[in-house]
Amino acid sequence: MTKLSVNVNKIATLRNSRGGNTPNLIQVAKDIQNFGGQGITIHPRPDQRHIRYQDAHDLKPIVETEYNIEGNPIPKFMELVLEVKPTQVTLVPDAEDAITSNAGWDTIKHKDFLKEVISEFKKNDIRTSIFVDPVAEMIEGAALTGADRIELYTEDFASEYAKGNKNAIEPYALCAKQATELGIGVNAGHDLSLDNIAFFKENIPGLLEVSIGHALISESIYLGLENVVNMYLHRLK
Repeated sequence: MTKLSVNVNKIATLRNSRGGNTPNLIQVAKDIQNFGGQGITIHPRPDQRHIRYQDAHDLKPIVETEYNIEGNPIPKFMELVLEVKPTQVTLVPDAEDAITSNAGWDTIKHKDFLKEVISEFKKNDIRTSIFVDPVAEMIEGAALTGADRIELYTEDFASEYAKGNKNAIEPYALCAKQATELGIGVNAGHDLSLDNIAFFKENIPGLLEVSIGHALISESIYLGLENVVNMYLHRLK
């Protein structure tokens, strides 16, 4: 079975928008695991607009499944990861002001840098994954860095699938097969949702883990809204 790691950034965004501690990020992470989620993902950014660096520390003792920290390996991020020692670190080349991740690494251009960063994390027994586009050369480059896994950037697939273009899965399937042949594990994430996840899983060989945040939290609001409205109505009778 492919593992589901839930990205809780959106919970932190909602909390930060009002101040205080509602919703409670730690309790949400506990609940996700109790509901069957097999991992917790966070993606702290330098401005801490959603996940705060302190959150990374606070989550460590309560994540009993797999703990995945994503981000651009700037010195502050590397220091955080080495302090927290999550199960996995996913390296993402996002700019400091990026709203969300929007591209994978050029693993050929940045091979030496990635190799150095990955070596440091692996010395500390942290599994490493590189966020990449579904391009054969980038998978080959990832293998040369010493990474344990790649995370396929799935925005293009999700966008095309929504238009009815199921052929958009093909480069992802080919790259997953290539990665497996090179001895690299395969993760995936970005815009995967209830609408497309089953098709994606069925067509990606050896898919180990998906990391899903925005869609899952948004779907949870919609699918749980009727229940909460009726709970309020019941209490107001």
